[in-house]
Amino acid sequence: MVALKQELATIHETTRGETLQYVSLGRFDQQNSTKPHRDNGPEECFLMLGYEPTEVESTLEISDYALCAHELGLTPATFLAQHNPMFQSGYEMLQAFATQVPCFSCLDYQIICINNSSVPCSADHSTWLGTLHTATIKNPDTSKRRVINSTLIASVPPGMKDVISQVDVEEFLSTNLIRRRDYDGHQQTDDF
Repeated sequence: MVALKQELATIHETTRGETLQYVSLGRFDQQNSTKPHRDNGPEECFLMLGYEPTEVESTLEISDYALCAHELGLTPATFLAQHNPMFQSGYEMLQAFATQVPCFSCLDYQIICINNSSVPCSADHSTWLGTLHTATIKNPDTSKRRVINSTLIASVPPGMKDVISQVDVEEFLSTNLIRRRDYDGHQQTDDF
C-alpha cells in the first residue's frame, strides 16, 4: 500500500502538479455494517484500504453521490446535509447511483481505492468527484477478525508539511496492533 501510494504520488505530481499526502493511517477489525458514508477528510482525498483475508463474509458497495447531487442541482456537501443516506429517505434516493463491487472477495488480500472527496463538479472536470461507501457484514463473529488497513490520502501542493510523519508510516508498516470496537462503539481492551 505504501509503495502504491508513492507511485500514485509520482503520477499525480506529473499530471496535476500536486502531490499526495497521508492524512491518517490505521488498522482495525470492522464487523459492523455501515450505511453509505464518507470518511472525514479534506475536500479532495481518497481512501486506500487494504483488506486481509477473513472468514467474516462481507460486501462492499460504492455510491456516486456527487453525480446524484449534481443531477439534483446540489453540491455534494448540500446533498449530504439535506438527504443524508444514514436516514432511509436519503438512502433510497441514492440507490440508483449505487454499485456493489463485484470483484470484492473476503478470501484474498485486496487494495481498494475509494474517492472520498466532497468537491462539486467543475466545468473543466479537474476535481475529484467523491463517492460514498457501504460495508455489509453478513455474519459478524468476534472470535474471528476482519482486518482493514486504512489510509486516507489527500492531494496537496508540493512542499506542504506532512501531517503524518515517516515514523508513523514505519509504525503502520510494522505494527501488530489491530483496533476493534464492540457493537456499542466501545474500544475493546484485548486489542492485539
